[in-house]
Amino acid sequence: MNKLVVLGLGLVVAMETMAFVMAEHRFVMWVSGAAAAVVLFAGRRLLDRESGAHKPDLLADGPAESMRRWIARTETMIHWADSSRRDWDHHLRPRLAREFMVATGQRVGKDPSSLQATGRMVFGDELWQWVDPSNIAQTGGHEPGPGRGALSEILERLERV
Repeated sequence: MNKLVVLGLGLVVAMETMAFVMAEHRFVMWVSGAAAAVVLFAGRRLLDRESGAHKPDLLADGPAESMRRWIARTETMIHWADSSRRDWDHHLRPRLAREFMVATGQRVGKDPSSLQATGRMVFGDELWQWVDPSNIAQTGGHEPGPGRGALSEILERLERV
């Protein structure tokens, strides 16, 4: 950029000198203006080219970036499902329970027995234990979680609701 400024200033001075040497002095302003316009145009193109490298970052919030974030979240959920019960209880159970309560209109504090009955009807006894918000492990949860098969089955049943 500094080279462009120096070259531009040299071009303007050279054009003015050449215009003064000419017999017609009325062209001095026109020649100087044209030289300055050329320098400004070149500077603008240089700046556009440099800022062009940053345009993909501005487009990073597009559909492709949303898809990458969704895939990353899904892979993380699958990892938590295959991990320990503590990870399941901490990350997946609250999310699954919230989705279940939103889908069915149930609440924990409203009528716990109704929530339990609805949960058993939708998921069955085996899967409900992994969605039930009151079934958090009290022992620290170092035993293995149910795995991605159970997560897949729970999500399929939530879709049907």
